[in-house]
Amino acid sequence: MYKRNSQGWIKHIDFILWDAVALQLAFVIAYSIRHGSRLLYVSRNYRTLAVMLVVVDILIAAIFNTMHNVLKRGYFQEAAQTLKQVLMVLFVIALYMFGMQIGDSYSRITIFMTAALHFVFGYAIHLAWKPVVRHLWKKGKKSAMILVADEKRVPEILKRMPLTDNEEYTGIVLINRDGTGEQIDGVPVVASLTTASEYICREWVDEVFVYPTHLKDIESHSVELDKSVEGILYNSLRELAKNGNDEDTSTELKNEDVTNTTEDISGEREKAGTTVATVIADCHQMAIPVHIRLPLSNIGGKNFVEKIGGYTVLTTAANYASPMQLALKRATDIVGGLIGSLIALVVIAVLGPKIKKESPGPILFKQTRIGLNGKRFEILKIRTMYLDADERKAELMKDNRVSDGMMFKLTWDPRIIGNKIVDGKQVTGLGEKIRKGSWDEWPQFFNILKGDMSIVGPRPERP
Repeated sequence: MYKRNSQGWIKHIDFILWDAVALQLAFVIAYSIRHGSRLLYVSRNYRTLAVMLVVVDILIAAIFNTMHNVLKRGYFQEAAQTLKQVLMVLFVIALYMFGMQIGDSYSRITIFMTAALHFVFGYAIHLAWKPVVRHLWKKGKKSAMILVADEKRVPEILKRMPLTDNEEYTGIVLINRDGTGEQIDGVPVVASLTTASEYICREWVDEVFVYPTHLKDIESHSVELDKSVEGILYNSLRELAKNGNDEDTSTELKNEDVTNTTEDISGEREKAGTTVATVIADCHQMAIPVHIRLPLSNIGGKNFVEKIGGYTVLTTAANYASPMQLALKRATDIVGGLIGSLIALVVIAVLGPKIKKESPGPILFKQTRIGLNGKRFEILKIRTMYLDADERKAELMKDNRVSDGMMFKLTWDPRIIGNKIVDGKQVTGLGEKIRKGSWDEWPQFFNILKGDMSIVGPRPERP
């Protein structure tokens, strides 16, 4: 049974628990300094707060993955991430007290002193625990892993194995030639591609790491046969025939040409040459876990493997969020959208009659904007221009103060409601006042509530 490495926040559960211990220790000391010899856990309020602190600290670490790459952080990065964790815990606790209206039950000095000590203790514990983890990884029992790769790639691959991994390379199989008996950077070449399966079957091998030179090394084109040794061998022979790499196999092969006997399979391998796909299939038969380096895996961004349409694919993105993080963001948008929409209704009720009085027509107007990933939507704003504003744009283009024409901006725009010239002077009116106070933006909370926009995000521009 293959034990998969821990993923996400659970990978660093030890650091998360140590941080919770640091927070609890900070709370006890802060309470003792502020309240003297009185026992912290005797007070019901402070006992509840002690539990809340631990729960919030662990949830923040899990949701926002604040311990990500904790073993790779330098001193400054560690201090910055620890401070981020402390401030987020302090913010949530303050929000909890405000929402429950229990702020008067607690000492502010105790709370802020707890945050300061949490930073000191958390930072110190993280720095102290890192060398312990590295030592445990180094001294712990490692899995024996065989590397299957092209000779020129081997030195680079051996150097990239991090110290925190629980595997070590105990042997190498070269794809391009038979180097059995040689050593590369101290690791022995234990078999050729032809004898690799026999070696894996006979010796102690926990896992196999495959670094294919070409995608066709691991491709399988037969739907019916792609899960069997015979099927992958058959497809490898077809690949050879298609590419004209072997004159003896240039004729079309049929399924019956590949027999089920071990003797015949071995004979075909000797004739056509064992492929990486064959070795992978043999490992599958022996229940040996195989790790395959995917082509184009060094393309930057955040990379992770998932299934799309039944295919195993490598997905890359500038960043990504977990379902929990997306749910939290959407919940924030909904709460903010509801509050903002209520305010928007009040603003519309106050400004609406004034707008209609100076410029008959709708109070709100819609404008096409570009949203997430180019999706178009209709943004809502309070109308601050006369209804014929678009028709008058052409005649005012000569006064555009943006020289490249990418945007249309006027120092004084006569199309805005209430703007007029009196005795040769430019006078601003209701529309300019609404714009100056950004009152026209409030209906956008309806878009946030709908899901077209987000409270936190880039400004959606016009096409």
